[in-house]
Amino acid sequence: MDGFTYINIFDTKGIEYLVIIAFLILIIPYWRLLNKPLKAGAVAVSSVAALTASALRIPQGLYYSRNHTWAFMEKAGYARVGLDDLLLHITGQVELKNFRNAGEKVKRGDTIAAIAQNGAHLLIKSPITGEIQQVNSQLKSQVGAVNDDPYGKGWLYKIKPEKWTQETKSYFLSNEASLWFQTELLRFKDFMAVTLNKYSPQVAPVILQEGGELTDFPLSGMPVEVWNDFQEGFLDQVC
Repeated sequence: MDGFTYINIFDTKGIEYLVIIAFLILIIPYWRLLNKPLKAGAVAVSSVAALTASALRIPQGLYYSRNHTWAFMEKAGYARVGLDDLLLHITGQVELKNFRNAGEKVKRGDTIAAIAQNGAHLLIKSPITGEIQQVNSQLKSQVGAVNDDPYGKGWLYKIKPEKWTQETKSYFLSNEASLWFQTELLRFKDFMAVTLNKYSPQVAPVILQEGGELTDFPLSGMPVEVWNDFQEGFLDQVC
């Protein structure tokens, strides 16, 4: 067979083909790894506690104001005031600052403290008018103490009220309070929907689970601007 030369491709291209095959074999596991974070992320989100009405502590006998503080009349005639559990589930662990002093008089709606987290803060308004009798000084040095027991050891002040009946008649009590917290959760969802649209992609933390439920502590890690919007657009209401 003159003029015809037989060439064995495995002698000339075999090495190249083997390299390509080896490359494909190696890249498949990497491709799978690249797709794993999405699945892992979904699992992580689903494992985060959901912020639902059933997760909230809502003791009976307390008067809950629309600015998410509460008041409870003691037998001695002084009213304990503090932060409600929904506010603390929204913010996450916070530090208490800017306390008022015993002997000062405050009106309903006056700023009586601030809660802070990583440079962001919210102003807390008094639910009642009266004279401050006692300040819970333990909260000043214990970050997150108010989150652990907001209705017990986490109270902020004891105040001698001046207009107790008048000022608390519009507050929520017992079953009415439970229903109000449910509507507040829906209102907060609406607030966060607007916020995400306004600041995305600046707002990085995941705040919704796959089923659409809020994750616990949705404001935690959010920019200061979001906290400011929450103060003005959600928290600041007529008591």
